Amino acid sequence: MNIKVCGITQLKQLQQLDGMDIDFAGLIFHKGSPRYVGDKLPAKQVKDLDFDIRKVGVFVNAAFDDVMRTIDDYALDVVQLHGDETPYQCEELSEQIEVIKVFSIGDDKKDIDEMIADYDDVCDYYLFDTSVSGVKGGTGKKFDWKKLTKSKIEKPFFLSGGIELDDAIKLKTIKHPDFYGVDINSMFEKEPGVKDMAKILQFKLALKK
Repeated sequence: MNIKVCGITQLKQLQQLDGMDIDFAGLIFHKGSPRYVGDKLPAKQVKDLDFDIRKVGVFVNAAFDDVMRTIDDYALDVVQLHGDETPYQCEELSEQIEVIKVFSIGDDKKDIDEMIADYDDVCDYYLFDTSVSGVKGGTGKKFDWKKLTKSKIEKPFFLSGGIELDDAIKLKTIKHPDFYGVDINSMFEKEPGVKDMAKILQFKLALKK
């Protein structure tokens, strides 16, 4: 199972994640986020890094040209679209780079397979996060994971939303052929954008043993 640590704002912590063999690191380029990386990590420093960890740029309803410029400036490997992006916008970007499309899951009875149907051919991964009104991720809240096991999905997907250290055992019990990875963020922080690296290492060891 892959691990994505989202909301990285420090070069040292990005280096530490790479040294821990974490699979993905999320850099948030949405200015409304307390983990906005644009004024914290110099683009050239990130671009020049020779790391195995895959850098994911997180965007919310950003213009195509802005996303493409950021991809080049930071040498991003993947983009994550966390807003109301249309299938066309996803397709436009997927011709240039791998795309993760985020869907927010709430307490309503919306069918996940119906939510994602129009995106099946225009992105590479899905990410399912918790729906909280007015907030785009990093809420520390969980949704009902059983909704995923009842859905076909048929594309590699990440599970996000309130995942914490004690969830490692439960995560390993989720049976779905396309469950690709977990996305962790706020529950592994000392403060917004500053990760607790010891806790992340504990989580990795618990999840992968």
